Amino acid sequence: MNIKKISKLFFIATLGLSSCNDPVQDNLIQKPNIILIMTDDQGWYDVGFNGNDEIKTPNLDLLASNGVIFDRFYSASAVCSPTRASLITGRNPLRMNIPNANKGHMKDEEITIPELLKKEGYMTSHFGKWHLGTLTKSELDANRGGRREYDKEYTIPTEHGYDHFFSTESKVPTYDPMVYPTHFIKGESKRFGWRGIKDSDSTKAYKTAYWVGENQKEITNLEGDDSRIITDRVIPFIENSLKEEKPFFSTIWFHTPHLPVVSDGIHRSFYKDLDLEKQLYYGTITAMDEQIGRLWKKLEALDIQEETIIFFCSDNGPERATPGSAGIFRERKRSLYEGGVRVPAFVIWKNHLEGGRRIDFPAVTSDYLPTILDILDKEYPADRPIDGTSILGALKGDEKERIKPIGFIYESKVSWVTHQYKLIGDKNLTAFELYDLLNDKSEEKNIIEQFPEVTKALKTDLITWLNSVENSKKGMDYSH
Repeated sequence: MNIKKISKLFFIATLGLSSCNDPVQDNLIQKPNIILIMTDDQGWYDVGFNGNDEIKTPNLDLLASNGVIFDRFYSASAVCSPTRASLITGRNPLRMNIPNANKGHMKDEEITIPELLKKEGYMTSHFGKWHLGTLTKSELDANRGGRREYDKEYTIPTEHGYDHFFSTESKVPTYDPMVYPTHFIKGESKRFGWRGIKDSDSTKAYKTAYWVGENQKEITNLEGDDSRIITDRVIPFIENSLKEEKPFFSTIWFHTPHLPVVSDGIHRSFYKDLDLEKQLYYGTITAMDEQIGRLWKKLEALDIQEETIIFFCSDNGPERATPGSAGIFRERKRSLYEGGVRVPAFVIWKNHLEGGRRIDFPAVTSDYLPTILDILDKEYPADRPIDGTSILGALKGDEKERIKPIGFIYESKVSWVTHQYKLIGDKNLTAFELYDLLNDKSEEKNIIEQFPEVTKALKTDLITWLNSVENSKKGMDYSH
């Protein structure tokens, strides 16, 4: 373990997690089990609970209908790696210099949710896509693993508070994730996807692996639906946590529906009247939905469904040139317009949060960490910028308006989102647009000329925040 890692652990242990002034309501248990589910490239409209009547997501729809659905939930970035960094740290990903997919890595100095929860006696685990660094230096793996120029980006989940992990560096096919066919038939491609491989088909290795430890690969139970393969590891972790009489925390980051989308005949058959692209794309989402339903049924069988809080969201908007949809929202993945960062999301905590509600309170993946600390009645143990805010009040129905704006940076674009407005422009701060998101969800009317004072105020706040992010990138947050 390096000196920076030791210093961070000592820092957390020394400060501890002191109590907040305002206690959580009595009916909120102090140490619930916590599951953070994230899907990959699933658009806002790629679920039934947001009005899509073509795609079949009955389990997600049922959970969402019994929980709190966010009409306005944001991924912290328009692509995957940065959003994942925000989720476990509560901070904008540019603070730790993770600007894009396959760029940067989780830094030892960052304080993560699993590190904080281990201090509270939780068992912690990560399942699925990691994408916050490489998982091996010893062999070629995925996009960066085993390539000497990326050795400094080697960082596995157990270095960041996780007791266990079952992870890939980045994407895999959503069915038979370790292989791809040597020949494609009409409508199939290595980039987009293919029909599930038959026993008689010849295959090639996809050149990635599931890793379970330092220089340790999983070699069994890697055939079939990828979401089922992941869930097969989640359930024993939950059962073991109960045997150990410990609360558990888990991030479950499904690969679905990131390309290549691969679906078996059973799940394609739900969409047999649609074109092949939709059969593959929708089929893999429905297969994942079944596994989320399986997970919930296991919680019920163990009688811990009321002791477990599940957060669900996607990591960004839908990939371009796919059947994925952002609905009425503008643009898609890699854009800071709403369609690139507004994603499907809900929270369910049976008999602790009133279910059957939709809220338009703006929330973001960076809010998870402060919300979890609020639930546990703990404080963030550091004097450094944190970009998220607790949304527990919004989930309980006590808060209707977001006070803390949300800042976004992706490639050459920046945006600043308040409860009502979005200021969006270029990094050079020379060209901006202003939208009223309460009255213009589709961002059709640029109102910057009509509201110069609003624009000026938002731009001033944005510049201050960008300067803060730049200071973080320089390592100034770690000086203590």
